[in-house]
Amino acid sequence: MVERSEPELGLGRATVLCEYPTAEAALARPTAHDPRVAERFELYCCGVELANGFGELTDAAEQRRRFTAEMNEKQRVYGERYPIDEEFLAALALMPRASGVALGFDRLVMLATGAARIDDVLWTPLA
Repeated sequence: MVERSEPELGLGRATVLCEYPTAEAALARPTAHDPRVAERFELYCCGVELANGFGELTDAAEQRRRFTAEMNEKQRVYGERYPIDEEFLAALALMPRASGVALGFDRLVMLATGAARIDDVLWTPLA
């Protein structure tokens, strides 16, 4: 996806990818019409991902199941696992339905200036 598809997305017009497989949207809730896909999207322009957003998964039991599956796979592949964040799961029980979008200002600047690399527009150097 990153090497072959993303550079071709949003050429000539903005492109929105939506309804990602649930396995590719760890913190996003499943859609009402198909639990195999999640309420997640990404916005592309000129081969650059500008924004991504999703509806927050607030079902603590489902989130625990996903975390456990991820750690089981990590154990299988790398021989290690991390503890599940119990405080996060407890907070989900109190969280109302929510969603959000992250828009990369640095990526907008890339497009506006024609910069080829994000490093060319960072206003502060990375240590």
